[in-house]
Amino acid sequence: MKAVSEAVRFIKKSDKLLFVLVTGLSLFSVVLLWSLAVNEQTQNITNIKASPSLYKNQLIAVAIGVTAAVVISFFDYEKLAKLWFLYAPFALVLTFLTFSPLGKNGLQGADDKAWIDLGVISIQPSEILKIAFILSFSYHCFKSRENFNKPLNILLLCLHAAVPIATVALQGDDGTAAVFAVIFAAIIFAAGLSWKYIVSAMVAAPVAGALLWFFYLQPTHKNRILAMLNPSMASEDILYQQRLSKIALGSGQLYGKGLLGGDYCYVPVCHNDFIFSYIGQTLGFIGCMAVAGVLCVICAKILYNGIFARDKLGQLICVGVFALLLTHCVLNIGMVIGVTPVIGIPLPFVSAGGTAMMSMNVCVGLVYSVYVHSAKSDKIFVK
Repeated sequence: MKAVSEAVRFIKKSDKLLFVLVTGLSLFSVVLLWSLAVNEQTQNITNIKASPSLYKNQLIAVAIGVTAAVVISFFDYEKLAKLWFLYAPFALVLTFLTFSPLGKNGLQGADDKAWIDLGVISIQPSEILKIAFILSFSYHCFKSRENFNKPLNILLLCLHAAVPIATVALQGDDGTAAVFAVIFAAIIFAAGLSWKYIVSAMVAAPVAGALLWFFYLQPTHKNRILAMLNPSMASEDILYQQRLSKIALGSGQLYGKGLLGGDYCYVPVCHNDFIFSYIGQTLGFIGCMAVAGVLCVICAKILYNGIFARDKLGQLICVGVFALLLTHCVLNIGMVIGVTPVIGIPLPFVSAGGTAMMSMNVCVGLVYSVYVHSAKSDKIFVK
């Protein structure tokens, strides 16, 4: 009975607002994918490949992700961070498997090889690596706080971040590599990075950008960036997907065409990276603003939880999750409206994708843990 009463007390102290927002948005994604599947079958939309298994798999991913997030919230985040030597190498090994015969492209014709085929299912290891990186890098910054701004420590922190960033970049997944870079920058800044390093980074940024442009980026990537700067000079195929997405987004006007039976525009990969264009078609401007508003509240609530965390480690974990979600939102919605290049970044809790759905929920589970363990009296399942 004591364990039950402790669990009830723990649940009462949980972050109910964040849980409702994240879970509600995750379930909303299942409704969207169901709508896509029905509309494809009735031939309102063609070639989407939104089979019934897609929304059913999404529902399973939501159930697993939400359950995992709740379970994680019961454990002290500091205890979880200290176990980095277990999950960080595991996540890296999974990511390295993408370079083996198990590696595969996520979509036909995609220029990245970021998935591994396990026969029954395919997973994207970089999504698991994001969780491991946020926890391990936050703990690294927390443990080295007394000597944080010493050059050797900064070098070690940069090497810590360079491993996942370089590994994902070698897969050809530049969008995810950029997400890792933003997480790194956000956490190290929140940890108290000296302004001398920040100014040095600002000075070095143009040089680094030039090196990436001339020696790393492929012609396709360069063309996508140039197309954003000067759309009138871009070829039709470069902006094809974004032009369709903007047409689809605007076709819903204020209230949308409804989830079923509308005269929809076909947008490639609209169930995944371009799901926001389908929201515009079906639910209109109001629906788009509602989804964007919920995502903004989620990000703000995560940052707010970090402010009131019991220690610096909790703050850094919340900052890392905040940076992850915000970067995904900006890059994804920017892709759809044509202000950022097409780089294959899903919209958090909305786009199709089991691995991404579960990993995003698990990341929020870490924030739940920070929230409920903000006071030592709230600890449960730990001594």
